[in-house]
Amino acid sequence: MTRMFAALLTCAITAAAPALARSPEPIPASGESKPQPVIQIAVLLDTSNSMDGLISQAKSQLWKLVNEFARARYSGRAPRLEVALYEYGNDRLSAKNGFLRKVSDLTTDLDRVSEQLHGLRTSGGDEFCGEVIDAATRELEWRSGKGTLKMIFIAGNEPFNQGDVDYQAAIKRAISKGITVNTIFCGSEQEGIRSGWKQGALLADGRYAFIDSNRRVAHVVAPQDAELAQLGQKLNETYVGYGARGTEAKARQAREDRNALSAGQGAGVNRALAKAKDQYRAEDWDLVDATAGGRAMAAVAPAALPVEMQAMDETARQAFVAEKAKERDQIRGRMQKLEAQRRAYVAAEQKKRAASGAATLDGAILDSLQEQAARASFSLE
Repeated sequence: MTRMFAALLTCAITAAAPALARSPEPIPASGESKPQPVIQIAVLLDTSNSMDGLISQAKSQLWKLVNEFARARYSGRAPRLEVALYEYGNDRLSAKNGFLRKVSDLTTDLDRVSEQLHGLRTSGGDEFCGEVIDAATRELEWRSGKGTLKMIFIAGNEPFNQGDVDYQAAIKRAISKGITVNTIFCGSEQEGIRSGWKQGALLADGRYAFIDSNRRVAHVVAPQDAELAQLGQKLNETYVGYGARGTEAKARQAREDRNALSAGQGAGVNRALAKAKDQYRAEDWDLVDATAGGRAMAAVAPAALPVEMQAMDETARQAFVAEKAKERDQIRGRMQKLEAQRRAYVAAEQKKRAASGAATLDGAILDSLQEQAARASFSLE
C-alpha cells in the first residue's frame, strides 16, 4: 500500500470535515502571473470499515508522496500541485448521493489535506466506484492545455462494477477530459483482476496496483534526519500570517507538524522536507509567499497584520518581510542539500535490504507518476 499516493491523499478525506473554503482575505494581485505547469490529482478513497489500514498508511506516507511529486518538472519549471479529495462507501453518507462526498475541490492547501486525513473515520457502506469517478470528473475544475498532468487515484477492496453508474462510461468521460484513472486494489492481485479493478485501469490507460493495506511501511533512518527536523521547525518561524486566516493557518501548520510526528517513523522528516518545496504554498495567508507571488502588501489593513508589524511604516514592513524571505531561502537551501544526501543514503540502504512482499500505498502511486508524467512531457529530477 506504500505505493498509493492517491490512496494516501484520499485518506485525507474525512466524513466529518467540511469542504475547503477560499480565503476570505486575499491580497489583490498586482499583475498577471505567468502560466505555470500543474499536476492535478483527485484521490477517491473507500472509507468503509475495512480501510483502517489504508488510512494508517496514508497518514504515514502523505508527505513522502508530496516530496516525490515535487520532483516533477515541465520545460524545466516546477509545477503547481493541486489535490482534491472524495470519500465513498461510507454509510454515514447519504444513500441518495451514492454514499459518496466531495471533501475538497482541487487545492494547493496541503496542510488542510493533512488535517482532513488525520480526522478521517471509517464506517461500512456500499462502494460505487463508477459513481465516484463520474462525480470527480464532472465536479472538479480540471485544467486543459500543455503543461497539465491530470490523474485520478481510486482505492478500495470491493467489486469495481457496483452501483447504478456504469464504470466504463464514467471512465470514458474522464478520458475525454484527458484524465488518467489509476486503480488501487486493497488485496491480492488476482482478486483485484477478478473484481474488475485491473479492467478499470486498462480502460483509462491508467495503472492497476494491488497493495497490502495492513502492512506497516518500513522507514530508513538517515544521518540527516535530526537536522532536517530542526530546520523544519525553524521554517515555521519565517511565516508571517495576516488576517484571521493567517492566525488559523499558522496554528494548523504547527498542528500538522505534530500529526506527522504521530503518524509513524519518518513522517515528520518527510513533512519537514515538503515544507521546503515550491508546492507548499501559502499566498493566501503568509505575507512572504504573497509578496513573492506579486501581491500588494500595502493593500492589507494594519489591523490585519501581525502585532509586531502594526506600528511599522510601509518601508519597515517591507524590510521585515524581506528579511523573513531571506531567512526562509537560506533554510530551504540547506534542507535541499540535506535532502539530496539523504536520498542517496536511503537508496543505498534500500538496495541492501532488498525489500519483499506486497506493495504499499506510496510505491503504487509513484509507479503511476513515473509512467504518466513522461507521457505528458513531465520529467522527474
